[in-house]
Amino acid sequence: MNISQVHKTKFIPLHFLFWIGVWFFFVYFFSYNSNNTNYVTWFSSFLLPITMITTYFVVYYLIPKYLLTKKYKLFVLYSAYTLVFSTYLILIAIFGSFVFLSNMELQNMPPMSRNYVFVLILVYLVVFIVSFISLLNHNFKTQTENKELLNKILDTQLQIKSQELQYLKKQIHPHFLFNTLNTIYGFALKQSKNTPEIILKLSNLLDYILYQVDKPKVSLKEEVLHIKEYVALEKMRFQDTLKVSIKTNSIIDEKQIAPMIMIPFVENAFKHGNLIDGFLKVDIQINLDEDQLNFKIKNSVLTNELKSNKIGIGLENIKKRLDLLYKNNHQLDIQSKDNWYIVNLTISNLNNLKNV
Repeated sequence: MNISQVHKTKFIPLHFLFWIGVWFFFVYFFSYNSNNTNYVTWFSSFLLPITMITTYFVVYYLIPKYLLTKKYKLFVLYSAYTLVFSTYLILIAIFGSFVFLSNMELQNMPPMSRNYVFVLILVYLVVFIVSFISLLNHNFKTQTENKELLNKILDTQLQIKSQELQYLKKQIHPHFLFNTLNTIYGFALKQSKNTPEIILKLSNLLDYILYQVDKPKVSLKEEVLHIKEYVALEKMRFQDTLKVSIKTNSIIDEKQIAPMIMIPFVENAFKHGNLIDGFLKVDIQINLDEDQLNFKIKNSVLTNELKSNKIGIGLENIKKRLDLLYKNNHQLDIQSKDNWYIVNLTISNLNNLKNV
């Protein structure tokens, strides 16, 4: 038995009071139909250490080592050994009391102390009560620890998701900047008068990327505005080889969305689209119906480009972001048909955004 557990417990005063209560219980029990106070007092005092040894052995050794570890056969076996040993000690207490306290006269023994079965039941009643309380306490501690562990796991998962989301956002930024700087470079070589306007639009986009994208939500109207600014930049780059259409219904200021959800699809359309009959065609539709956002974008693409599987670089990133932010709240459909690459995104409840 690990005696240190008993000594180190902060409930030693409580143990002390408990065993005093058990001693008084023994005195009260054995005093039934008996006036031999001396016998009852000493017999209860002999019985108390036997009860204490049995109880602590069961609670601090048998239960944690065998019962809680599900070694049931060994628990039953050693419990039987404990019963035999405690029976032997109880018989010694009864016989010793009979010899030394009653002068070997049976009539001087209190009636309740003569019956070995009653004495054994009384001792193990205390053992069972303490064991039951110990098991309840262990169960409560286990549930508390499991709950704390679960909370730690959930916190860790939340941090991982947050870090993953930030990583995915940062992967998107270079594509934006690279394409726009390419446009500026081309206009600068031509010494175009549109270069300042492009730089201004780029400045607005960089402000959005650097300062707004880290927010959990941004205005949907602002997201649409930056899509239009991005398209305006691409118009300057493609000039007469671009046919683009943007259709959007009225969007109220209160509606919000996770930043950089639609723009990567727009970027993808210009980056991987192909000129057919001398034009790159891009069609964008953004509709808001109460809390449901319907976003559709399609761009012209050559059939052999689709088969080469070059389209969709970075698409997995935006899919992961959607799964993190709108896990059970969105539907993304991507298909190719008749030299069109078509993306349909529906977010059914814009307000139901995961906090990661």
